[in-house]
Amino acid sequence: MKNNKIIVVEDELAIALDIKVILLEAGYEPIINITSVEEAIQSIEENNPILVLIDINLNKKQDGIEVGKYLLEKNKTPYLYVTSFSDKVTLDRVNTTRPHGYLVKPFKPSDLITTVSIVLNKFEHKEIDQIASEDTASDFIPYRMRMIINYINENIDRKIELEELIEISTWKKRHFSRLFLSYLHMSPYQYILTRKIDRAKSLLEETDLQINEIAIDLAFQSYSNFCNAFKKIVGYTPEKYRRKYSKV
Repeated sequence: MKNNKIIVVEDELAIALDIKVILLEAGYEPIINITSVEEAIQSIEENNPILVLIDINLNKKQDGIEVGKYLLEKNKTPYLYVTSFSDKVTLDRVNTTRPHGYLVKPFKPSDLITTVSIVLNKFEHKEIDQIASEDTASDFIPYRMRMIINYINENIDRKIELEELIEISTWKKRHFSRLFLSYLHMSPYQYILTRKIDRAKSLLEETDLQINEIAIDLAFQSYSNFCNAFKKIVGYTPEKYRRKYSKV
């Protein structure tokens, strides 16, 4: 029998039931009543689903993005977020998990089915393309690079030393730098700085945190160091950027 299991990580029963009805009518086998990160991981391990739908707000200490991080690391199952959140701070966190789709509530049944179908189709062909074009040795390099990028994104609020990343990769320093530049088209330092500035932009737009607080939270050496880096990359000072783009 073909596997059509789709796990729905949703803590609001009414919404989970609505999604279940929509998926059943489309021929899928939805699994609901999963309301926490722990339950989601256990169900994924037990059921080997073809897709995971993730709500971000689970009213727990850990939100649904933690499920996305887990699935990104495993790299075996496609997943998409079905959530009411669409602010830039949340999207910035979501993007670090590289989901296969994102659907904002409320949505039409046709929107859900269309999104599910597209995600499954793209993932299936991605797997076929990888099998056709990659051998085991070449597959291992992107896997290590994903581990490094995940580590950077999860620790973007502190100073990240190059030696930490090299240790994760298990490569020699020169080999690490060459491969990082080849895959990311920038040095590790440039990538870390860019990610910090991306996070700062989101915080400037979506929060009323003081700029010096943002600089401290992102582990810049000083307020002036943060401002100089921000202006060099963005083209505006943090103050001007906030005046121009703040949503608070």
